[in-house]
This record gives sequence, structure tokens and C-alpha cells, in this order.
Amino acid sequence: MKLLFAILLLSGYYSSAFSQTDSINVVKAHWKKTRITSEVVLKTYWFNNNLFDSNQNVSILEIKPKKRLMLDLGYDAKKLITTSDFGKSTNSLAALNGTFFDIANGGSVDFIKSDGIVIHENRLGKNGQRSGHQKSALVFDHGKLSIAKFNGDVSWEKSLIGEDIMVTGPLLIMDQVDEKLDSNAFNITRHPRTAVAITKNKRVLLITIDGRNENSAGMNLFELTKLLHWLKSDDAINLDGGGSTTLWVQGYAQNGVVNYPSDNKKWDHEGERKVGNVVLLKKK
Repeated sequence: MKLLFAILLLSGYYSSAFSQTDSINVVKAHWKKTRITSEVVLKTYWFNNNLFDSNQNVSILEIKPKKRLMLDLGYDAKKLITTSDFGKSTNSLAALNGTFFDIANGGSVDFIKSDGIVIHENRLGKNGQRSGHQKSALVFDHGKLSIAKFNGDVSWEKSLIGEDIMVTGPLLIMDQVDEKLDSNAFNITRHPRTAVAITKNKRVLLITIDGRNENSAGMNLFELTKLLHWLKSDDAINLDGGGSTTLWVQGYAQNGVVNYPSDNKKWDHEGERKVGNVVLLKKK
């Protein structure tokens, strides 16, 4: 019994970590709010050792569904580009790093479709099986964003209705219900995280959790799921994290980078990792 408790303690996802105090701290946090447009608000907050017994720096871009705004997929088939440069080059209001990519050669390792054309297929495992981040997707349909769940069909992503598709994951919440997560190292270890959520009132949240620094521990996926519930998410999905985690907003501060990307191992806004694809917020 003692050995079992020690394993659960080290894994970082034992149930006592998800205390009522944590949820209250999130709900009552005095978020710093910056109005980007009448429909878009940036919220940031540093939890000082009071979220999952750790320091956590959370950034959220909250988007009201309006006809004058659109969410879009940005990518480069081969070249890796920083999230901020993706945003600037497309004259976007904001950019969030997207799904997993080939660090050595560029391009996504997950299915990407843009304007109806398949850019990348899923890179399956040696046994032909999908990875955990190939069982859900972001669907972009005429500027609107939704989250889809794998239905078991080998051609599932090609049947999704939307001009742009980004397969990514793991899926965390669907219809307010937690998705089952494996207790593998990727899921139970704290890392910087990137997520997209759709709330009960249909607002889209672009979210980053900083990590790998004494100022912000990062979260495992069980902790991230709890946070997304407390943010009133109906559907929520994890994207590529770690050194890729970046939220950029046009005109924000000095370089537009809101969070503290960890790739330079410094607590500043300069440590962006170049990525293969992004989620973009644009004016129509």
C-alpha cells in the first residue's frame, strides 16, 4: 500500500491534488484583463503557489463568436516558423502554436487539411496504430471552430466537414465529460501546455500554461483537465506543448508574446520555438 501511494504521489495526478481550494482559487483569481477588441479579451494570472500546490502562470485569450472574426489554420508544409511570425505574416490578431511537428525536417506529424487540400497525413506508429494525439481534431468551418472526436474509422479525419482540419490531442473534455487518459509519461508529467476550449456560452479559449521554470511548474494533463472544467469548458483539447507553447497577440507589449516560452530556458518572452502550424485569429 505504501508503495502504491508513493507511485501515485510521484505521478502528480493523485486525486487530493484536485482540491476544492484549487477550484476556488481559479474562480476567485483577479485576472489581469486586456481588451484586444470588443469581442476579444486577454486574461493572465500568476498563481503564487496556490494551484496544484505549485506556481502556475496561465494566459487565456477569450473570443466571443462574432461574424467579424474568424479562426483559421496556419501552416508551412516544410519550413518551421515561430508562432509570432506566423501571426505577423498573416496580419492576424492572435496566434497559438498548433499540433505536433517534425523538428528535424518540418511539417506536421498529424493530419493537416487546408482549403480542402490534404497537406499532411498522420504518421502512424510501427504497428499502424494512431498515437494519443491523433484521435481528435480542431475543425475550422467558415471561420468557426469546433472540436471533433475520433470515431474509429480509418478515414475519419477526411470525412470531417470543414475547409481546414488539424488533427491533434489528446482530447480532454467532450460534452462536459472527461475523456479517459492513459497514465503514460506524457500525460502524468508536468510540462508547459497549450489547449483550446469551447465554453458553455460558446466562447473559444486559446490557453497557455507556462512551465519548466520555478515561476511556473507546468501541468500534467489531469491537472489541465481540471483547470479547463473550472473555466466552464464544454469541449477541450490539448495541443503541442513544451518548448512550443506560445500565445502571441498583435500589439501586445514589446514583441506580442504573452506567455513565457521555455525554449531558451529563461523567464522572458523571447524563448519561442519554431513550429510547423498554428491556430490564427483574424478579422474577416
